Amino acid sequence: MNSDSEVLTYPNWVFTMFAFFGFLLSIIPLPWHLEAWNTGTCLFMIWTGLACLNQFINSIIWTGNVINWAPVWCDISTRFMIGSAVAIPAASLCINRRLYYIATANAVTITKSERRRAVLVDLGIGIGIPVLEMVLQYIDQGHRFNIFEDIGCYPFTYNTWVAYVVDVTWPLAIGCVSAVYCILSIRSFNKRRAQFKELLSANNNLNSNRYFRLMCLAATEVLCTIPLSCWSIYLNVTSEPIQPWKGWDDTHSDFSRVGQYPSVIWHLNQGTAISLETSRWFVVFCSLVFFAYFGFADEARKNYRAAIDSVAKRVGLSTGGSFGSSLWSSTG
Repeated sequence: MNSDSEVLTYPNWVFTMFAFFGFLLSIIPLPWHLEAWNTGTCLFMIWTGLACLNQFINSIIWTGNVINWAPVWCDISTRFMIGSAVAIPAASLCINRRLYYIATANAVTITKSERRRAVLVDLGIGIGIPVLEMVLQYIDQGHRFNIFEDIGCYPFTYNTWVAYVVDVTWPLAIGCVSAVYCILSIRSFNKRRAQFKELLSANNNLNSNRYFRLMCLAATEVLCTIPLSCWSIYLNVTSEPIQPWKGWDDTHSDFSRVGQYPSVIWHLNQGTAISLETSRWFVVFCSLVFFAYFGFADEARKNYRAAIDSVAKRVGLSTGGSFGSSLWSSTG
């Protein structure tokens, strides 16, 4: 493109490939995090992985077309997009809350009831809030959904003041709360360095290395969520006038309509194009950041080696020596 609305274009298969890799990178470490009952981390992986899978499917079905092939799928897909936009910051909030309570704990030991209560609270934040958001967005959902060529199904929210209450500002609010917990965790850690190792020893599934990687993951997510949320609100406010709220009947008067926009059309508006591309690439970025922090950790390498050994035994190979440095020899 060659105008002041120029937006970087690329073959759609590039995103499709990265979205699939994002799904794999998010799901691969899930089993051993589930065993450790790291609720916030597991929620982050599940929501990010499913968001990547959702975008992967959409990018395949609607490459080069805007035909409404699967309306029921689009209903599910767009509702999931609304939830995941809140769920990923909410999972980060769960992680930051856990790190804060570890850093400020007075007792070294944690009872089973306290652990169970912490898990339930995390589930309430990481699942309950996104589900509530999926429901509330319907209040200001002007029509069923949009289809953008190469991108696929996309939710539509009528630009009224109600939208900012029930939908648009939620990621920013959650990100700000998460940032407060993150800052308090760092502050508490600096004050209680001597007691820190003793507190971590009470958490069998958390050592200092993993603690700092969790803190880096949550901090990175917060540093991305807050600016992106502010920018998203700015785009919503400036791209078109905020319409007055005229009631439920007016908002849903043409609800069954499906907007269909070829690539050449939605690329004409620079704000729309950047917003669409940013929203779908953000989940891929989250998966890459997670894998960068946890995909090469000691427990990850140990599990990779266990998986390789298991596969090797099934096909009749032996894997002697250290991980990544040994030559396989045939045993059969």
